[in-house]
Amino acid sequence: MNVDAVSLRLANRRDADAIHEMILALARETVDADKVTSGPSDILRHGFGTEPLFEAMIAERGGRPVGLCLFFYTFSTWLGEPGVFVQDLYVAVDERGRGLGRRLLASVARYGRERRATHLRLTVESRNRAAKDFYLRIGMEHRDNEDTYHVGGEAFLNLSAGAS
Repeated sequence: MNVDAVSLRLANRRDADAIHEMILALARETVDADKVTSGPSDILRHGFGTEPLFEAMIAERGGRPVGLCLFFYTFSTWLGEPGVFVQDLYVAVDERGRGLGRRLLASVARYGRERRATHLRLTVESRNRAAKDFYLRIGMEHRDNEDTYHVGGEAFLNLSAGAS
C-alpha cells in the first residue's frame, strides 16, 4: 500500500481542531476569514456531541488532513426525498487538481445514498469562480432560480421572539 496515498474517512471528535483549521483556510481563501466566529469547541460540541448536527469526510495524506467535506441531511418537500447539503468543501492548495474534491463529494454522495439520500446540494460564494467552474465540470448544475437569504444575530432573536 502506498503510504503517500490520500485516504478518506468519516471525521471523529479528535478531528475538531483540523476541521476548524480547514474551515479557516477556506475562509481566508475567499477573503471571509473575519466572518468565522466559530472555534474548535463549537465543532466538537455540535458535530460530535450527543445530538450531532453535521458529519464530515476527511481526506488525509500520510496522516495529515488535506481535505474536508462537511455536510448534513436535508429533506426536499418538492421531491419528497431526503438529501445531503454540503456546507464546506476544502482541499489544501498543494492537493488541488488531482481529483480530491470530486472524490470527497462522491464519497459523501455514496454515504448519503446509503442513508436514503437522493440528491446533494451546496452553495458557493458568488465571487468564487474556480469553485463554480469545478462544480460544473463534475456535472452539478447551477440553479439561477433560487437566492439564499439569511437572518442571524439580533435580527434572528427578534424574529424568534415574534413566534409567541
